[in-house]
Amino acid sequence: MTAIHIAQPALTLRAGERALEHIRSHGLQPADVHLIPGAAGGPKALGIQGLDMAIFGDWLPRAPQPRSLIGASIGSWRFASACLPDPVEGLRRLGELYTAQCFPKGITVTEISRRCGRMLDELLDGQDQSILSNPAYHLNVVAVKSLRLLQHDHPSRLGLGLGGVIGANLLGRRHLKHYFERIILHDQRLRPPLAELQDFVTSYVPLTADNLRPALLASGSIPMVMEAVRDIPGASQGVYRDGGLLDYHLDLPWRAPGVVLYPHFLGRVVPGWFDKALPWRKANVGQIGDVLLAAPSPTYLASLPYGKLPDRRDYRRFVGDDAGRETYWRRAMAESQRLGDEFLELMEKDRLIDRVQPL
Repeated sequence: MTAIHIAQPALTLRAGERALEHIRSHGLQPADVHLIPGAAGGPKALGIQGLDMAIFGDWLPRAPQPRSLIGASIGSWRFASACLPDPVEGLRRLGELYTAQCFPKGITVTEISRRCGRMLDELLDGQDQSILSNPAYHLNVVAVKSLRLLQHDHPSRLGLGLGGVIGANLLGRRHLKHYFERIILHDQRLRPPLAELQDFVTSYVPLTADNLRPALLASGSIPMVMEAVRDIPGASQGVYRDGGLLDYHLDLPWRAPGVVLYPHFLGRVVPGWFDKALPWRKANVGQIGDVLLAAPSPTYLASLPYGKLPDRRDYRRFVGDDAGRETYWRRAMAESQRLGDEFLELMEKDRLIDRVQPL
């Protein structure tokens, strides 16, 4: 992938304290990266496709070694795509399949779930075992087990349950333990590189050919939009939903050598999905010390149609105009090659330290 000259920075780069010191002292090489997180965020993933392609298709393969990928919701789908035999083609296919999904007004949650399941089948294309045995990457999928009224898909019960979650979250994230438990479905060859998790009940379940697809579908099952996934093979009986509900941007205690490379949609980390509207709810400083976050810059975002990355609200913005939405999303994916080009240019010219800011 050839780097190009970019007049205005396309990337915002922010580093935690230890990552910043590492970059000052040693720069950053592919061999320094052993862990990559992937946030929830739906179609926003399409807007950083070019960055993912540069990282997984060019930069990381320069230093082959096993690496852990930990994703929630669309983050897990991105990483499953990167674990396919050709990561660039896998990421391209994810973008095309996602863009081609049309959800007309009045569509039921059952039908949305069915279409997303079919999209996942087309994405993996029978290559589940290739993902599970990938020599370069260990996949970890984050989901939540739903408790109380959140076990129901009936809109009135589920709505009441979500109202309780919103109120509990305002009092403090710790109160979400009454509504959710965390589940991490992980590569059988390696446990997730995390310190002991004490904030919520957390269970670890090995990924297998029997539960890979249910795990990925559950990790992206947004309440009121999709049906929950019930009884994931290998996990305890129960109702499983979108991992971003608890771990929106994966504010977790990473335990991996080197720098945690985080290709992201934003220049900050928001702990949970229900914290999006709470500006005071910020990442735990003690948990982001090793993180290098790479995200689209404000200048880059301003250059895009509508001044933003694709998001789920576009289904309402373009209601009755799927062709218009698809054109917009495909342009965002094409433009995102600038993010990848700039990332590679900074690494190849050892200019990262000139651009990185504290996280």
